[in-house]
Amino acid sequence: MALKPEPTAPFHSVQYALRVLETISRHTGGVTDTQITRETGLPSVHLAPMLVMLRREGYVVQVSDGAYSIGDSLVLLGSGVDRQQALQAKLQESLDELRDTVGAAVYISRYVDGEVKITQFADSPRTPKVHEWVDFRSAAHASAVGKCLLTQLDLNGRRDHLSRHKIARLTSRTITNERVLFSKLDAQPSTVPTLDLQEYAVGTVCAAVPITAGSAVGCLALSMPVEHAHRLRAAADTLNRRAAPLLLSLTI
Repeated sequence: MALKPEPTAPFHSVQYALRVLETISRHTGGVTDTQITRETGLPSVHLAPMLVMLRREGYVVQVSDGAYSIGDSLVLLGSGVDRQQALQAKLQESLDELRDTVGAAVYISRYVDGEVKITQFADSPRTPKVHEWVDFRSAAHASAVGKCLLTQLDLNGRRDHLSRHKIARLTSRTITNERVLFSKLDAQPSTVPTLDLQEYAVGTVCAAVPITAGSAVGCLALSMPVEHAHRLRAAADTLNRRAAPLLLSLTI
């Protein structure tokens, strides 16, 4: 199936990666990048970085003649009854690596049954997770995680959430006007990280990017002390680049 490249949000990259993986899996003896380009229609300028990412994450391997074959990560994720455990282990490994790369605690969050839920995270003594001084379920209007999830809901979904979790002032920077909040959510580009600059907690800054798979609403986020705020933009950009491999794991 030929694809027309649209390198914008992470889910586009995942669509291409899935087509590439399908092509590689059809060639049990390995397949060259030239053949992959021919079968998927993905230009080599886009295929090359895609293959680098897939190799780094262990989904494909490059054999001695330069051809590509499926890797252990892909085999493990499709291995049957242990798939969920394998997925969680793979995600945790990726989160741990990302934590060390950005120098911040990182999180995967989902919007499940109308509630904000942190499903996995990676922290360390040097990169502690944010202190949940107010339940995240009640702070979607203030946290980067919450705002990123709310941007993925329609107007009725947002109103439903805020009807159950009233907007409250958590810090002097918290947006407490629903109209202003919705306006900012509508103006948030899907390809730009959502920021929390001490809106949830004084002394903490955060960033989040969407990792929507199908109808599921989710995001990848990080948090760091405000004294490291000068690193937030670069860390958020790295977070955005790494969203595609994590989303790939969630969709396989």
